[in-house]
Amino acid sequence: MLRCGKFALSLDRPLVMGIVNLTRDSLSGDGLAADSSQAIAHARAQIEAGADLIDIGAESSRPGAIPASLNEELARLLPVLDALADCGVPISVDTYKPEVMRAAIAHGASMINDIYALRMPGALEVVAGSACAVCLMHMQGEPLTMQHSPLYGDVLGEVRDFLGQRVAAAVAGGIAPDRLVLDPGFGFGKTLEHNLQLLRHFDMLAIDGLPLLAGISRKSMLGGITGRAVEQRLSASLAAALLALQRGARMLRVHDVRETRDALAVWQAVCPG
Repeated sequence: MLRCGKFALSLDRPLVMGIVNLTRDSLSGDGLAADSSQAIAHARAQIEAGADLIDIGAESSRPGAIPASLNEELARLLPVLDALADCGVPISVDTYKPEVMRAAIAHGASMINDIYALRMPGALEVVAGSACAVCLMHMQGEPLTMQHSPLYGDVLGEVRDFLGQRVAAAVAGGIAPDRLVLDPGFGFGKTLEHNLQLLRHFDMLAIDGLPLLAGISRKSMLGGITGRAVEQRLSASLAAALLALQRGARMLRVHDVRETRDALAVWQAVCPG
């Protein structure tokens, strides 16, 4: 069971997290920063399509992204959060800023999705003082420079060690294990081969039985394999999602909810439990 604020999500089946990008420069080409009403409609459409959670991000974390100001991020985020207060599923907010976390929680967020894994000063305390779940992600470097020659001696071991350290810090800081999700951070300071290593051995990243999230949808690693542009990566995204599920993923962060749920239905019919 994953506790997300007032929600308790069963992990007996894989969960689908639908992405809503409130940015201008989304890697996937779906940024909706200029149109709150369209973003709200998109979130509701994803819920209707079967999303178990919605993940809203108001600052781009694509490689080379320039950080958004605090005021800009809040101005994009809060109206959408308020409009989705009655949507019936947990809303996750993709942010690393403690000030944004605090405001998001006050406006009804049930989960924080943090690319810095609560390493920013004050972030751990904000989440610990709430009932929110939190996704702890691995990233080498920072979005602006993370794809400038990422280097590992042992990518599997280093990612797993990092996640283990962040789990220990979160639990010591007052966040119960049943509020934690782990994400190895595909594409965040990793080459194509690093990403493939993580996907091949995804099950080896499990720590203390905590749920693993796979966020591979439309990512450049799929373009590197297929040669397809970002808007042509649906098939590759579904294949990667199923491979992650076979290796223990309990949550999929995706752009294409309906198609992912259909793929999941077939997978579960063949591989129940």
